[in-house]
Amino acid sequence: MNARPQLSLRPRVDAAMPEAAMVLAAGLGKRMRPLTATRPKPLIDVAGRSLLDRALDRIEAAGIGRAIVNVHYFADQVEAALAARKGPLQISVSDERGQLLETGGGLAKALPMMGSGPVLVANSDNLWIDGASDTLRLMANRWNADSMDALLLLVPLARATGYDGRGDFHLDPAGLVRPRSGVRLAPFVFAGVQIIHPRLFDGEPVEPFTMWRAWNKALEAGRMFGMAHQGLWFHVGTPDSIGTTERVLAGL
Repeated sequence: MNARPQLSLRPRVDAAMPEAAMVLAAGLGKRMRPLTATRPKPLIDVAGRSLLDRALDRIEAAGIGRAIVNVHYFADQVEAALAARKGPLQISVSDERGQLLETGGGLAKALPMMGSGPVLVANSDNLWIDGASDTLRLMANRWNADSMDALLLLVPLARATGYDGRGDFHLDPAGLVRPRSGVRLAPFVFAGVQIIHPRLFDGEPVEPFTMWRAWNKALEAGRMFGMAHQGLWFHVGTPDSIGTTERVLAGL
């Protein structure tokens, strides 16, 4: 692996939000059955608002002007929900009806729609509450295109509500991430939000592949970083997790 770049952790006052975002909404939602027997997981409501709308609301509030949403499972329902939204956010659809491409392949397919600058990417099955500062603004402040190809939002394992895994990453003082690999536990969970540079997908074919194929390139180059989330985070992946999330939100 290449020598570690020196990265300042102080926010840059001149930082700008990415001009585009992508919400990943094409998955089959198998763990959310039976609720996903008749609708896609992104359209499941949590505390009166769909997961998809919650993600798009965050993107719009952050001042990002364009969003891409990929569709596959119950694609017509997702498109109808997007058409019903009001507001300034310009939304385009990346159609995966013909083949579900997984996270990496979905991003590769949407590449022509992203533009040449950094892109905020958000899964549609997580929900977060900001800490003392706006989370997406903090990520934009931390982003450095000279040093990074990917910047991941990470939540401490102990505060990952609804998550039942063993953690995903270690995070060093310089902000570089390291996968859990063979150890039993890792202290941070990927929160499903990241800023990536489109060059990470240069040369990648439009075919099904996971995000790890792109992440591994960034890891090998020493260009994959993380930022610890300061607020609350919920993984809404099963029917039981909806009630848990709603009870916490009701108490805020």
